Amino acid sequence: MYKAPVGEIAHTLKSVAGLSAAVEAGKLGDLSDDLVDAILEEAGKFASDRIAPMHGPGDRQGATCQNGAVTMPDGYKDLYQDWIAGGWNSLAADPEHGGQGLPTMLAMAVSEMWNSGAIGFGLCPTLTMGAIEAMEAHGSEELKATYLPKLVSGEWTGTMNLTEPQAGSDVGALKSRAEPVGDGTYRIFGQKIFITYGEHDMAENIVHLVLARLPDAPAGTRGISLFLVPKFLVNEDGSLGARNDVVCHSIEHKLGINCSPTCTMIYGDGKFGDQPGAIGWLVGEENRGLNCMFTMMNNARLAVGIEGVAVAEAARQKAIEYANERRQGKAPGWTGEGMSPIVLHPDVRRDLLTMTGLTRAARSICYACAHAIDMSRAHEGDEAKFWHERASLLTPIAKAFSTDIGSQVASLGVQVHGGMGFIEETGAAIFMRDARIAQIYEGTNGIQAIDLVMRKLPQSDGACVAAWFDELDATIAELAASNNPAFGASAERLKQAMDALRAATDALSAMLHGGDTAGALAGATPYLKLAGLASGGVYLARAALADGENGERAALCRYFAENLAGETAALCRTVETGAESLHEAGEFLVA
Repeated sequence: MYKAPVGEIAHTLKSVAGLSAAVEAGKLGDLSDDLVDAILEEAGKFASDRIAPMHGPGDRQGATCQNGAVTMPDGYKDLYQDWIAGGWNSLAADPEHGGQGLPTMLAMAVSEMWNSGAIGFGLCPTLTMGAIEAMEAHGSEELKATYLPKLVSGEWTGTMNLTEPQAGSDVGALKSRAEPVGDGTYRIFGQKIFITYGEHDMAENIVHLVLARLPDAPAGTRGISLFLVPKFLVNEDGSLGARNDVVCHSIEHKLGINCSPTCTMIYGDGKFGDQPGAIGWLVGEENRGLNCMFTMMNNARLAVGIEGVAVAEAARQKAIEYANERRQGKAPGWTGEGMSPIVLHPDVRRDLLTMTGLTRAARSICYACAHAIDMSRAHEGDEAKFWHERASLLTPIAKAFSTDIGSQVASLGVQVHGGMGFIEETGAAIFMRDARIAQIYEGTNGIQAIDLVMRKLPQSDGACVAAWFDELDATIAELAASNNPAFGASAERLKQAMDALRAATDALSAMLHGGDTAGALAGATPYLKLAGLASGGVYLARAALADGENGERAALCRYFAENLAGETAALCRTVETGAESLHEAGEFLVA
């Protein structure tokens, strides 16, 4: 059973990502290390004792839909009500609307615990928190006053409605329409698919943020507006009124996250209300809806990266527990009676250490991204710009690298279990099934790689990425200066990884400046993985150095540097020279 790694999470927040330094500098208000520890401890208890036991039963029972109403698995409604009673939904929201105003770093850390306990449960507040951010940034004062207090408390939940049958990643192809009524409201018509928690019975109201087109709007993404469409209309006194004309048509039968309802939503078919059309209110400016939605999506991309870390952590723990219990064969040096625990076999150790190293590396990247978001809000002027660009740079890496390793680690967990891992009752396969969707959520990982190469590397003419590289180099220099034999060849190997990252960055820059967009796009995905491995390895070194340079963290740093970081050289070569073969061989795939 999952046990929240509170100590490791706290160490990564404080000593690797920069929380303690920010607290000491007075950049996070009245927050103290002691308060951080107390919050993490309580969150860990709730995740371990309340959420995790619901994961397996919720997966087996799943959410069900009948006549437009979705029923959650047994116990989930009570679990959610207890969760919001603890104030967990309001952690990072603005105090003006009932939030606690705590940093994003802390919100992401506790979100990891919820999703490790049961990612299907954690998805609901993830979407609500994104809706809160979008409303705080772009909602009118009237909409904020009506909806934010209930969203912040968690009494109402939020959704994000983008995807349509013909419009997935190409959001500009959407057909949902919004017709102005003349009284400040709009009538919304259309179909949305893959809407996470679009309908459920855990909260009394659901607030949908819906992308749709106004009449005569420009084609493509420039003609999309964002609308707030509640499940139940809200009376002037704040009480719930009539049912709005929006209904869940069905829910998907999925590979994983079975307790999370993934809904097809129908707007404006006349099922509810005095006339067809779901009543909605404009959020932000007309035809600028995608800009508003990206506020929500950027928050969600980091949150999805955290989901990858979370599933990896849960799968890692289960595999280590099994490897210590399972006896098979005789490992080298085994002198005990009978068969040895499989944890002593070198190949199993390799799997477990790879799982651990990748999980902690991805956690560090995600927390560093959250730290950059907090610092962008804590500073002004050029410093705020610096941190905003750092957060923008790290977001696609945090999302894509972390969700890629989430699937990889979960798959390794099944491998450690052997044949029993393929059996559902063992509980290893659930993580592999749950993890897979995160690589697709909020822009596929290929899209994240394109965003990194085409938009984020060129920030400030390359000064943003150069400053990040310099920071990573400083940690490697500190590692080398320690002269600690516990690190083995870590400093040398991590320097080689950074050399590969710089060379690949220069190659992509040359392609872009030379007009070779196809070459840059071909190298985007291997480049993102290269960036994740190189930076993740350095962050593991930072964790070990802050830990007194010895013990488990130093050993893990060495393993990662000497066994995993070497892949960066091959990835660099792929970025530099792989485009031509990709494009030529790809011609044979075209029907």
